[in-house]
Amino acid sequence: MANPTAGDVHVNRPLTQISIAHVQDSNVWVADKVFPNIAVQKQSDRYFQYDRADMWRDTMKKRAPGAESAGGGYKTDNTPTYYADVWALHKDIDDQIRANADDPLNMDRDATIYLTEQAMISREVNWTANFFTTGVWTGVTGSAADITGVAASPSTNEVLQWNDASSTPIEDVRAYSDTIHGLTGKRPNKLTMGRQVWTQLVDHADLVDRIKYSGGVGNSVPAMVSRMAVASILELDEVLVADGIQNTAAENPAFETAMSLAFIAGKNALLSYAPASPSILQPSAGYTFSWAGFMGAGAMGMRMKRFRMEWLECDRVEVQAAYDQKAVSTDCAVFFSSIVA
Repeated sequence: MANPTAGDVHVNRPLTQISIAHVQDSNVWVADKVFPNIAVQKQSDRYFQYDRADMWRDTMKKRAPGAESAGGGYKTDNTPTYYADVWALHKDIDDQIRANADDPLNMDRDATIYLTEQAMISREVNWTANFFTTGVWTGVTGSAADITGVAASPSTNEVLQWNDASSTPIEDVRAYSDTIHGLTGKRPNKLTMGRQVWTQLVDHADLVDRIKYSGGVGNSVPAMVSRMAVASILELDEVLVADGIQNTAAENPAFETAMSLAFIAGKNALLSYAPASPSILQPSAGYTFSWAGFMGAGAMGMRMKRFRMEWLECDRVEVQAAYDQKAVSTDCAVFFSSIVA
């Protein structure tokens, strides 16, 4: 054997140019795009709601010469409230671990990225579990009702699943846009769907046929069924695709052996109305009340802290998020359950 060997002249050490971490892009999260964010200064408060019946009743009367005009008015309700719960998680950085860490590890940076990812996943999971689900929205008839996708022979409150070539997603969305409009006076402006729904919808013949002659330059640059194009066809401002993923398996000491990965939003969709930004005298399917007044929290109610735990000989990096996601006008949305197979 020729000496020295490869092992004699080189000792493996960590590369400083790269490291591998599966951090999701910030644009995969939809919760605070569907529900506009309101930065509030107190953990709890009230807001006003105007009586819709009084607003829409025709009360104008003919006025006789010299007579007073007819009088009218409207009721308000100041009992609706929000309460921003506080969610938190920390990562401790032990002094011995910090002192022994190799490049390109940066313990503070890595802890901050990890905690931010956890906070965003939690926010999305909470919103999806509570509002991207059945039994919440009343935009179908004014009472709690949802639209279910079925494989064949749809009946009341059912439509053919959008992966079926015979389905009619354009007509479905427009029909339930009409029901929301009739209940609220507002046309829905957002369609939010799980990634698996968009993957099927983007190839639906009804959409492809409307777009294929409008945007392509040639075979090398074909027309694309983009989110903007679909939004335009459906008379919406925005199509949102929920791309967030979570691992639902319990922690396992072995590296990446316990993973049960799934898209958070599933095979569902939500047609909804929300103003471009929170404002008075406007309905909205929902709002996120973020406690920005919580000791240095940002507009999203989130703050990242780093402080010394001397008795443990470590530094603690901690994230806190204080918010209340709330459906405030349930007539402003229709939920499509299992809308693809």
